[in-house]
Amino acid sequence: MMMRACHSTIKTCWLISSLSIAILLSGCASLAKGVTQAYIEKAESADTRSCQVAGMPFIGVEPLLIRKQGKMKVLMVHGVGDHIPGYSSQFLEKFAKELNLNDRSRDYKEIQLTTPLFPGTSLGNLRITHLSNEDNGAELLFYELTWSEISREEKSVLAFDNSGEYDYRRAVINGIMKKFNNDVTPDPIIYLGKSREPILASFAQSFCWMAARDWKDLPESGRHTCEGLNDTAAPRIINDDYAFISHSLGSRVVIDGMQRIAAVLANPGIIIRRIEEAQPANQDQRPILSTKAIAALQNKRVPIFMLSNQLPMLQLGRELPEVAGQRANYCEPEGPDYRRRMVKETAIIAFSDPNDILSYAIPVGFTDKYLDSRLCSNVTNININVAKVVEALETGTVANPLEAHVGYMSDDRVIALIAKGIDNPNTAPLVIKRCGFTKIGQ
Repeated sequence: MMMRACHSTIKTCWLISSLSIAILLSGCASLAKGVTQAYIEKAESADTRSCQVAGMPFIGVEPLLIRKQGKMKVLMVHGVGDHIPGYSSQFLEKFAKELNLNDRSRDYKEIQLTTPLFPGTSLGNLRITHLSNEDNGAELLFYELTWSEISREEKSVLAFDNSGEYDYRRAVINGIMKKFNNDVTPDPIIYLGKSREPILASFAQSFCWMAARDWKDLPESGRHTCEGLNDTAAPRIINDDYAFISHSLGSRVVIDGMQRIAAVLANPGIIIRRIEEAQPANQDQRPILSTKAIAALQNKRVPIFMLSNQLPMLQLGRELPEVAGQRANYCEPEGPDYRRRMVKETAIIAFSDPNDILSYAIPVGFTDKYLDSRLCSNVTNININVAKVVEALETGTVANPLEAHVGYMSDDRVIALIAKGIDNPNTAPLVIKRCGFTKIGQ
């Protein structure tokens, strides 16, 4: 099976080998303690990590927190590896501090996601937290999607390899590396198979709950299906603003999820027919997609902050989207298909550490060729060292590739850029001091 998956797509093999290298290098750093300590102790105490931003200016989340109507809503989507609800806690704590949101709801709301498309299947967990500042009226609804539940069952085929019955034969460090490898490498392979649609349905349900309800209207807990966007949701969509934060494979999930929603909005009959096929005896499960709600969504600008962006690598071996290379037709007001766009603009802010071997900047022309034109995408690339580069004695410079892959969520510059953007009056002093900016027109 592994050979067949590798044969079908280059990116799977590349991902497996790349992660193995990352883990090996991380493990070697621990084993070769004497050498490692030598060059770490020689590292400069001053933080000289690079941060270069190239693209269009963006405002971040902060200017959208204080408003007379509507709410700012942010959805986080994780990447590879098994995650449990609460994985975003460190990021959320630092993010709230950067935004000066000093009041948090006593309890979060937690929805076990379901859909009639996959009856009887749990699509993961959506945890919602309400944050605010009572002094200035700022508010934020933070949605954390955990879809690992979908891939967890398929990963159970590797349980024997992780078990004490077999694992005891390995050296200790190799055992740690193998368990990590077994946790993270299967997810891209699983996403290529039958679990892809449930994962995308999990994202669609999360987006639906975010768009259709306010904090007071959300279920406190339990298994629920968001029934769609009716006419009463339209004013809420008009007044609310949305943003996504994704990591590694999560960025592919967000883009594919948005493209899936764009296809459904263009032809609602697709999803209705699929639900009828899944539950032919139940005609009450048809989703509601009102024309008013769709029109409201078409005027939204939605930023996606992609941490450890992998879109170029995860595009390998994939078919082109249904609608591509037609940005002018769909995104320019005078275009013939302007009224058929999904949103007014999708602003992709792609964070990449050059020493993260699983991260890539988005090249010129990528969005026009490989992303659905109905998303009206533009790109800002952020080349940022989240892992420190140090001198490795006489062999040159080195940075821990594992830290370069996972360190985005705790990096103060990353958090400040998401919170307050760049090249605007509210830009954080840390970003002004530490990040260069080059404006590139779209």
